[in-house]
Amino acid sequence: RLVVPVGKVVKVQVTSTDVIHSWAVPAFGIKIDAVPGRLNETWFKAEKTGTFYGQCSEICGIRHAFMPIAIEVVSEEEFQRWVERAKAEYADATPVEATGEAPALRLAAAQ
Repeated sequence: RLVVPVGKVVKVQVTSTDVIHSWAVPAFGIKIDAVPGRLNETWFKAEKTGTFYGQCSEICGIRHAFMPIAIEVVSEEEFQRWVERAKAEYADATPVEATGEAPALRLAAAQ
């Protein structure tokens, strides 16, 4: 689940630790490959609030069917509240890159 603010450009960076995956969210016209050893990036701007779904669109192995994507687009105010809650909730979390369990995903909201 990704939480992003409405009306802001969101930069998405993807890579993989195992095989090629493809991060696809049709509502935003996004399909980008996550390739081991390579960092790929794309951008999108959500124009309305809501929850939008995607899926890994590259047959990548036994768990391919269990790689759903959910993007929750919220108001700027709600996004700021979520950021404050997330800081506390994930303060001691191990970064995805350190676990080697899933493709790394980094998001940054731009002005």
